[in-house]
Amino acid sequence: MKCKICNKTSEKIFNTVILSKHKVSYFYCFNCGFLQTEEPYWLDEAYKESISVTDTGILSRNISLSKISSVIIFKFFNSNSKFLDYAGGYGTFTRLMRDIGFNFYWNDPFTKNLFARGFEYEKKLANEPIELLTSFESFEHFVDPVKEIGKMLSISKNILFSTIPLPEPVPKPEEWWYYGLENGQHISFYSLKTFNYLSQIYSIDFYSLCSIHLFTSKELKKKQLLNLNHSFFLELKAKLVRRKMKSKTFDDMLYLRNKKTKRSK
Repeated sequence: MKCKICNKTSEKIFNTVILSKHKVSYFYCFNCGFLQTEEPYWLDEAYKESISVTDTGILSRNISLSKISSVIIFKFFNSNSKFLDYAGGYGTFTRLMRDIGFNFYWNDPFTKNLFARGFEYEKKLANEPIELLTSFESFEHFVDPVKEIGKMLSISKNILFSTIPLPEPVPKPEEWWYYGLENGQHISFYSLKTFNYLSQIYSIDFYSLCSIHLFTSKELKKKQLLNLNHSFFLELKAKLVRRKMKSKTFDDMLYLRNKKTKRSK
């Protein structure tokens, strides 16, 4: 099977059962360190619900991501610009970031926007610059990673994202919970070697902080990013950012109320 990242030949390393019924083969590329399933014929079944019932960390994860994202954006990017949460799920992260004060918009063709209604990334925004695009817990879902990442980079040259890097050596199916065998949605797994390979394809820099990663056209000081790995430091910085930003919570309510009033006339 051809690797979906570098197009070299991937080697079959194990079989396992997905969704308690489908025997699936996994293929590893020794050239770029990417692990993929065979062509995922089971996805219609896996995505009967776009957010898996086993994703019990969805709220705590979004709260944590909003803190680290706010610090990274405030420190390294133009905090007054527009931002996009790509594959944004229910809109939880977009709403949290707007509550802090960042002009975030939401996009996800597969999930209903529940918490960021009125702030969808529509065609009228497509021609406006997006300072940074976020995409959390989505890369492992990509059927065609190179195409999807290319689409994201066409919107912004800065992508802040999360996914757990593939350990080395490659874990057996029963050794790594991140395979997500019970829901069948995780089909692409990236090592740090994979991300460095991708950064060369797209001529951008790559930075990694545990499970948080950044593709960017900007040259950043790696030491400053690594400091965010300290939880106390992050909490303190996140609080300082909140003090300096003006929350959009109330202004968003006024905007949506006025918009609704105009439509009713």
